[in-house]
Amino acid sequence: MLADVQIEQPGAELGFGERLVAIVEELPAFLGVARVAVELDELLELLGGELRGPFQPGRGGPGGWWLLFEPELHLLALEPMVPCLAGWRVERMSTLPETTYFTLAPDWICEVLSKSTEIVDRNKKLPIYAAHGVSHVWLIDPIAKTLEVHSLGDDRRWRDVRIYEGEARVRAEPFAAIELDLASLWVR
Repeated sequence: MLADVQIEQPGAELGFGERLVAIVEELPAFLGVARVAVELDELLELLGGELRGPFQPGRGGPGGWWLLFEPELHLLALEPMVPCLAGWRVERMSTLPETTYFTLAPDWICEVLSKSTEIVDRNKKLPIYAAHGVSHVWLIDPIAKTLEVHSLGDDRRWRDVRIYEGEARVRAEPFAAIELDLASLWVR
């Protein structure tokens, strides 16, 4: 990725040293993106760990769910979507499909917001999820330290939106059977 960095200087060709300086100057921005990616992965692992035990095999909770990291959803023709986490109730999807993607909309989706994804997650994905009957969507903002829980109404519009902040301990639908400690999600 960094090897492709170039400085636009019409009529002048950069030597090795100048290319190296250009790469080093871009390094802090690249490392910042890499750090955010690591923190995002850590947050997803923590959340997935909190939910999987009680809800997938049912240890300490009701079970009855398939919870998957970054499943490829084919809800729209020619436009696959990949949420951060998604869950299907076992009564709607008794076994995992043998394909590498899913055409059945999940019952729950979690997106972790970032500067580069927030507009797409809110303005593009949320309406698509509603149109396809995803009952609950969680939007997690690790910078603001918030969890937004969106619940779908019978008219397929987001009706009940709850926002939890900071170090709150919450029971959030559809996983209200357990208490989730938000402080455990904030990596920083």
